[in-house]
Amino acid sequence: MPVKPSIAENRHRIAGWRRELHAMPELLYDLPDTSAYLTARLRAFGCDEVATGIGRSGVVALVEGGAGPGRTIALRADMDALPITEETGLAYGSQRPGRMHACGHDGHMAMLLGAAEALCATRRFAGRVALVFQPAEEGGAGARAMIDDGLLDRFAIEAVYGMHNLPGLPLGRFAICAGAIMAATDEFCVRLRGRGGHAAIPQQSADSVLAGAALVQALQQIVSRNTDPLEAMVVSVTQFHAGFVHNVIPETATVSGTVRSLSEENRLAAERRIREIAAGIGAAHGVSAEVEYVRNYPVTRNDAREAEFCADVAAGVVGAEMVDRAARPLMGGEDFSFMLNERPGAFIFVGNGDSAGLHHPRYDFDDEAIAFGSSYWIALAESALPPS
Repeated sequence: MPVKPSIAENRHRIAGWRRELHAMPELLYDLPDTSAYLTARLRAFGCDEVATGIGRSGVVALVEGGAGPGRTIALRADMDALPITEETGLAYGSQRPGRMHACGHDGHMAMLLGAAEALCATRRFAGRVALVFQPAEEGGAGARAMIDDGLLDRFAIEAVYGMHNLPGLPLGRFAICAGAIMAATDEFCVRLRGRGGHAAIPQQSADSVLAGAALVQALQQIVSRNTDPLEAMVVSVTQFHAGFVHNVIPETATVSGTVRSLSEENRLAAERRIREIAAGIGAAHGVSAEVEYVRNYPVTRNDAREAEFCADVAAGVVGAEMVDRAARPLMGGEDFSFMLNERPGAFIFVGNGDSAGLHHPRYDFDDEAIAFGSSYWIALAESALPPS
């Protein structure tokens, strides 16, 4: 099943949808124009049902197969943009200052729209395809919100599939692996409180800055000395706030950052060690240490059988040599993980070529990827739901 002729013929029209979506970026759950745009096209394609407001602003379109009843699978695209000022200079660039589709969600929506139109026209499958357009992937846990709003049970979804573009992966290539493919993404904040005073009389103070400096260094041992060197984990301190003038030792300091892990065991161990290290550093420096640890997106973990299935589907579109079946996991996070925790399925990367990186102000989704992504979605639906 190579690139679908209907997609190849319509790729410029689908790219036009992508560029229209690119020009009108919206954030998190506040997606009225994006939702309306998608809803109008899905209804025009002839989807059997288009439901809106799922998980506050998500859109779900159902396409019934023409080969009889069967199970329901979900194909998911994310909708939201980022609070970034675009620097591409493109004619179709963001028309909304301070907002930008800097992660390719415009391309993800367009690829799924292209597949939706083709699936409505052919219906060469048994069962039902749920086309899921999800809000708030960029930190808002929109997948969790849709699940909590009944997405999986309401539409009787039995398997879930996701796709994301990947800068640096050549156009026409796919990458996937069994097991963990993206990391859990947690945040920590340690608030240190000592006793402030004059910088010329340090012996009368309990120095929160000194404690914070020691904490920044000590946290590095979580990866270097507390984690199996064959397992991937990241602990990064990204903020250190203290003081306001040069001659005062401040009473408080705040150290915060992120933890990325590919296993639940390491995730739990990192949180425990952060709390232990902060308490020890605080005690050693005579300051109190309050730790706030926020567990955000869990590990994105592909079902082994589903990953193999998706790799086979991708190989049918672009050729076996163009599919990396043992891709290295990324330490970024993805809230599709919530869906994979509830249903079997897999998450795959499609190449975006030599573009700027994700979340960069000069990033742009490459329209040449559309034919591969849309064809993959169609092939996946037809392969997962074959006529009996």
